[in-house]
Amino acid sequence: MAVKTINGYGQITITNEAIAMVTAHIARECYGVVDLVSRRLKDNVSELIKKKPLAKGVKVKTKDNHISINVYVIIKYGVNIKAVSESLRKSIKYDIEEFTGMIVDDINIHVLGVRI
Repeated sequence: MAVKTINGYGQITITNEAIAMVTAHIARECYGVVDLVSRRLKDNVSELIKKKPLAKGVKVKTKDNHISINVYVIIKYGVNIKAVSESLRKSIKYDIEEFTGMIVDDINIHVLGVRI
């Protein structure tokens, strides 16, 4: 799926993969996030073969120009998980809405582990 918008220059289509790549970049920049983790075995196997997907750990669903995002992260030991999750959620919501011009309905942060 993809989100579409029309402006004076024509139609713009943004794929879910592009949104996922931007979301992964935003998440990696957030303080307290160590890494993103894939939930699919296929992605983990490709990581072993040195093919690192750029949007690893992010799932994007779109429907009628509304975006839903799931992010799977590993958090740094010693940081407040709730504070990091809220900061990450706010950063992703702001940046993706600016990037796409669409509405981000919900962002789910899944903390899968803590790393020292």
